[in-house]
Amino acid sequence: MDSLDLIRTFREVASHGSFSRAASKLDVSKATVSKYIAELESRLGVRLLNRSTRAVSLTDAGSLLLERSKPMMEMFEDTQAEVQEHASRPTGRLRISAPLGAGQGDLPKMIGEFMGHYPDVSITLHLSNRSIDMAEEGIDLSFHFGPIEDENLIVRKLARRSLVVCASPVYWRKHGKPTHPSELANHDALTHSRLGLHPQWRFEVDGKPFDVQMRTRMDSNESAPLIQIAMQGFGVIYMPEMLVQPHVDQGELVPVLEPYSRSDMWLSAAYLQRRHNSAALRALLDFLEMSFRRQGKGGR
Repeated sequence: MDSLDLIRTFREVASHGSFSRAASKLDVSKATVSKYIAELESRLGVRLLNRSTRAVSLTDAGSLLLERSKPMMEMFEDTQAEVQEHASRPTGRLRISAPLGAGQGDLPKMIGEFMGHYPDVSITLHLSNRSIDMAEEGIDLSFHFGPIEDENLIVRKLARRSLVVCASPVYWRKHGKPTHPSELANHDALTHSRLGLHPQWRFEVDGKPFDVQMRTRMDSNESAPLIQIAMQGFGVIYMPEMLVQPHVDQGELVPVLEPYSRSDMWLSAAYLQRRHNSAALRALLDFLEMSFRRQGKGGR
C-alpha cells in the first residue's frame, strides 16, 4: 500500500485520538485503520501510538512523525490540487513540434488565437525537420505533413494540404509549362535536402502513385530559400500550398499540374496516448480541429 495513505491515516488517528473517528473521516472500516497503522509501524520499526481501551496517544516517535509529516502532506495536497487542475482546466505549458516550413504558414496565427482564448496556457514551439522522439524530448503535440508511419502515435487529421508544383513566370516562359508530371524530369528542380541528391517527386495519375526522377539544381533543408530562388527564375519547386499561396496570389509563382496532386497529404496532429491528456492539450486539439473546419478544410 502507498506510504502516503499510511501517513494520512496515522495523522487522522492522531488528530481525532480515536481509530473509530479516523475511520469515519476516511470513510473506511476501523479494521482498515488498524491495519494501516500496524503496517506503518512495521515499516518504520517503531511504535507510534499508545493504545488503551479508552484512549489513543502519541509516543515520542509518533509526535516526531506528526510534526515532520505536516509540511510533506501539505505539499503533496497542494501539488495534487495543481495537477488535477491541469486535467480539468486548460493551464500550464504545452510543448509543440512542427516542420520548419510550418513557421511560414497559418500555424503561428492559429497558435496565437488559441493563446488568446486560453490565457493560462503557455506554448513552447520547436521547429525542426529531423525525426523527434516525443516521449524522450517531452513533446506534447507534434504536427506532421503527409503520411505518418509511427504506429505508436495517436493521429488526428486536421486538414488536407495539396502539394503544388510552381515556378516563376519567367521560368515558365523560358522552359515551357509541363502538362504531365513525366515532363518535369527535363526541368531544373529546387528540392528539399531530405530527398537526397537523386530526388523523386510523387504525383497521382489515374488514381495511382506516379514518381518522377528529378534533376536537382539546388537543395536545402529549409523551404524559404528554395521559394526565393524559384521566384528568381532558377527552377521548379514542389511544396505545400500553404507555403507558396501568398506568392501565387501575388503572381510571383505560377502553379501547374494541379489535377495530379497527391490526395494523401494531410496536416495532422500526433500525440502519445488517448487517455489522461491534460485539459490544455485537449483544448488545443479541439481548437485546431474547429478552426480548420471553419475554413472548410478539416477532415477525419
